[in-house]
Amino acid sequence: MPTEWRQYVLTLKPRARGYHLVTREIVSQLDDIRKFRIGVAHLFLQHTSASLTLNENASPDVRSDFSRFFDRLVPDGANYFDHTIEGPDDMPAHIKASLTGSSLTIPIANGRLSLGTWQGIYLCEHRDSGGPRRITVTIQGETD
Repeated sequence: MPTEWRQYVLTLKPRARGYHLVTREIVSQLDDIRKFRIGVAHLFLQHTSASLTLNENASPDVRSDFSRFFDRLVPDGANYFDHTIEGPDDMPAHIKASLTGSSLTIPIANGRLSLGTWQGIYLCEHRDSGGPRRITVTIQGETD
């Protein structure tokens, strides 16, 4: 079986601050994923004030709990932040992005992301107005 590589640069639509399930939006832009029998997909978010995480996709409480926890942990407008060039959510967004990370690696099996039953990919938007977000997805694997 030949090993192949594919790379995509995806643009996710702008979203409000919060934790957004984007699994379907990402997969819908990966035209060739169904050709891979086995492999890995590496997702890299090209931003410093948003992040990616993998977590439960069923309960909307997860999203609101994420928001409350991170907003309490890293509050906007705290007087100890010096980096506030773009407003009171600037430095807190960078810290939250560092805590949750900018990349995910997910196995591929039989042409699909091999996610668990209750797993989904989240875009964590840490700015009030983050705008569209770019993700580079690199896929390597065996094709049929």
